[in-house]
Amino acid sequence: MAGLERVEAAELGAPEPSEGSESQTGRPNAAQRSYLIRGLSQAGGKLPLFDRDGQHIHPALVRACIAHGWAEPWFGNPLKPDWLVCKLTEKGRRALSEG
Repeated sequence: MAGLERVEAAELGAPEPSEGSESQTGRPNAAQRSYLIRGLSQAGGKLPLFDRDGQHIHPALVRACIAHGWAEPWFGNPLKPDWLVCKLTEKGRRALSEG
């Protein structure tokens, strides 16, 4: 990963390639928490594709949440196959209630 991309991925909580799937604390950082918490009020725990300002959620943030087990892919979007449609997992719910 090149310099800026590496910093951006780290800020979003993406695990380093040598890191395991769990973070040091095992809890979501602020950006991850903000993303995950929105699934609590949605049917089936559906996680958003866009933030509250209408901007697309960064794929590195979504992939980091999947890597930690807090989110899981739900279904493919045939119109936008590159978009990750995910839902909150039980592990994600527990992580939110612990933090």
